[in-house]
Amino acid sequence: MLAVCMQAYSQDYDLLLQKGTVINPKDGIGEKVLDIAIRNDSIVAIATNIAPSKAKKVINLKGFYVTPGLIDLHSHHFFGTKENHYLSEGFEALPPDGFTFRSGVTTSVDAGSPGWRNFETYKNTFIKHSKTRILAFLNIVGEGMRGGVWEQNLSDMDAQMTALTIQQNPELVGIKVAHYSGAEWIPIERAVQAGELAHVPVMIDFGGHNPPLSLTKLLLEELRPGDIFTHMYANLGSVRMTLINPKTQKLYDYAVKGRERGIIFDVGHGGGSFAFAQAIPAIEEDFYPDTISTDLHTGSMNSGMKDILNVMSKFLNLNMPLSDIIKATTWRPAQVIHHEELGTLEKGSVADITVLSIQKGDFGFIDSSGEKMKGDKRIQCEMTIRAGEIVYDLNGLGSTLWDQQTR
Repeated sequence: MLAVCMQAYSQDYDLLLQKGTVINPKDGIGEKVLDIAIRNDSIVAIATNIAPSKAKKVINLKGFYVTPGLIDLHSHHFFGTKENHYLSEGFEALPPDGFTFRSGVTTSVDAGSPGWRNFETYKNTFIKHSKTRILAFLNIVGEGMRGGVWEQNLSDMDAQMTALTIQQNPELVGIKVAHYSGAEWIPIERAVQAGELAHVPVMIDFGGHNPPLSLTKLLLEELRPGDIFTHMYANLGSVRMTLINPKTQKLYDYAVKGRERGIIFDVGHGGGSFAFAQAIPAIEEDFYPDTISTDLHTGSMNSGMKDILNVMSKFLNLNMPLSDIIKATTWRPAQVIHHEELGTLEKGSVADITVLSIQKGDFGFIDSSGEKMKGDKRIQCEMTIRAGEIVYDLNGLGSTLWDQQTR
């Protein structure tokens, strides 16, 4: 039975998470039963058998997994009500708090919704008013991810203004290129130039080119080690090369060599960018993702993607080890964006914590083409703690039991 104990007098800790199975990839801790003590917004102790009497509140998490707060490396939160603005003040983006905590996400990284022209609006509207920690890649297009012809405007791709904006705003962690359909390499070249100036990585959403641009050139020549290739398992037909050779069902050499160069391979599931026909053969060659992310927007959450837990569950059913799945949604993305203070459970770190369970049953998982994979495991978020505060509690693990007799 789960128990919550309340103490009325002063203690050393505000909250004690007791007997949870901790997975902390940074320290190589995988599935070890530990207690975690929290005071104010920080973790102040991690050990076995911390005395419950020292805490104001104790939550027994026996049988549950306790991980660092999940980091979604690819999301879209620049919600607005402007026509023809897609994910930059448009209707298809999502305000964060309603779609993050319930999935265990404590840090969400917006993948290029704003550009330098409208980042101030984004910052004042969402970063300053969200409980979720919001970081962002700045779009190389000044107007941001407005869609259509706006993202084809080479004259609005200013490396210097992009870099200057990043240098003046610590919430910006990189640069995004997306949706350009021309035959030129100019957007990528300017993004990399801005990345050099601002000392941040570049994330590339590559596709839509007709004829397709070369993935060999992108991964082995244009991008730098530490830059990010998102939508890694996409299968977009004639407009983008794939990682898997459809004839041999094996990885192309440029995928293997790109990883050897230090390119980061990100899932970025989205509404149209995850195909079992790519993911399963790649995983059979142990080509797992470095980072697991959603590409969260209204189109993806209402199709095959659902949320980050559903994406993680797909990999769990494809036999990716749970510890590696947690690493790909916590410590690894923290490293990629150079925020190593995040994605970890250690004394002194901010108390961003996710409590997970693994449900057993008969489940179906859908890719971007609508094809279904059967699975018998599903990851569920039971509780999310952000900066020491319980912000989501699915089954009331942190609540006292209601008793009609006490009314």
